Amino acid sequence: MNFDHYVRHGGVHFTPNVSPEKINQFVNQLPESKRESMYQVMQELAQAGLITVHNDRVWADGEGKIGGSNEC
Repeated sequence: MNFDHYVRHGGVHFTPNVSPEKINQFVNQLPESKRESMYQVMQELAQAGLITVHNDRVWADGEGKIGGSNEC
């Protein structure tokens, strides 16, 4: 299951450690105040061990292009 993913808004590189269904269930159970920002959601998911965030300085732009683009 360890496939590389990038957050659509922010481009952060991460790997899910559980199924998408379990991630969605976890996020849906978070208080609304913790779902207001993608940063907070990612932090909660990482702290719960549901994802691994890679601090490898590899990013994707809003279109999913690894490394970004001149347009973004």
